[in-house]
Amino acid sequence: MKRIFILLIGAILSISASFAQVLEQGEAALVYYSPKTSVVLDFTYTVETQIRGQFAHYAEELLGATDVVNTNSTSYTLKDVHIGTSTSADQTRPHKITADGGIPMLLTINDKGLLKGYNIDAQEDKPAKNFGKSTESPRVKSRISSKRIAPYSEEVVKAGSPMAQAKEAAKQIFHIRETRMYLLSGEVERAPADGKSMELVLKELDEQEKVLTELFIGQKTTKTEHKKITISSIGKNSFQDRQIQKEFVYFSEENGFTNKENVDADSITVWIGRHKTTYKPQETEEKKPNKKGNELSQISYNLPGSAVIRVLYKGRLLGERTIDVAQLGVDVPLPKNLFTNGDLPKIVFNEKTGNIISISK
Repeated sequence: MKRIFILLIGAILSISASFAQVLEQGEAALVYYSPKTSVVLDFTYTVETQIRGQFAHYAEELLGATDVVNTNSTSYTLKDVHIGTSTSADQTRPHKITADGGIPMLLTINDKGLLKGYNIDAQEDKPAKNFGKSTESPRVKSRISSKRIAPYSEEVVKAGSPMAQAKEAAKQIFHIRETRMYLLSGEVERAPADGKSMELVLKELDEQEKVLTELFIGQKTTKTEHKKITISSIGKNSFQDRQIQKEFVYFSEENGFTNKENVDADSITVWIGRHKTTYKPQETEEKKPNKKGNELSQISYNLPGSAVIRVLYKGRLLGERTIDVAQLGVDVPLPKNLFTNGDLPKIVFNEKTGNIISISK
């Protein structure tokens, strides 16, 4: 990360925050922004798919199977949620540092425009090198991911009616089962020579039986999916009575994540409860004290507010977390004498919340 100086040309912004500053047109200044916190909800849900087999009608008669998929269907089940955060620059809260401010302009700003530090050694973040070696070759991966073709016998293919095909497929299943039984009991003349070969043969028989059996009983698959939803609307003016803000996400057991127009959807309520800010700055930028030694600098840090996030679905609490929310806090200017009395301080700021991590000289 390098120290970045930004020359603003033709920028005019209207600012309402207490210590945010108006940027004048054609003004040369180093500018950074207070951070803004968004809530990132990472939902986990499962997708269960059922596919009817082409010989489902004959499953009980020919195989004695009763647990049979009779209709194609897909269903979704919401499991839980992980509550995280992301940070961006709050465009409504810029801060400018000018040469006539009376202190050296030694700020380090990250690529989002957020304050990283003052008078610190900035280093470029380099991606970590991966020294690990892959244990699988491309050929192995291809073989693992390839899908086998159903092992139809010649009799199944040539059988005329669906009933005749089903009977031939059932015969092939029973033949596979008998072959497996003979191999395990040792009642075959040409059994595999070693345990590893036997294991491979049995695995191949199991796969063939599975494919053929699914022609009768159908297929059932369940996979886990994730859905990330970001809520960026949290702000001081977005809260209603009792300091509560509510957002809604919609989920359907027939269609997964959807919108409120879907009649099958149930709402997921994101309940955001704001904690009261205990810090109240005694001075504002418009009323800086004139007493020498108590002047305020152009550098401000942020005291974040906090909020508790609760995610509820059908009366069930999916997740809860208390987080720092930068935009619910206040910007506090540092005293000017911190930078003029003796050695310059080294200040490290929290890029996510804007508050101070450490000050040293």
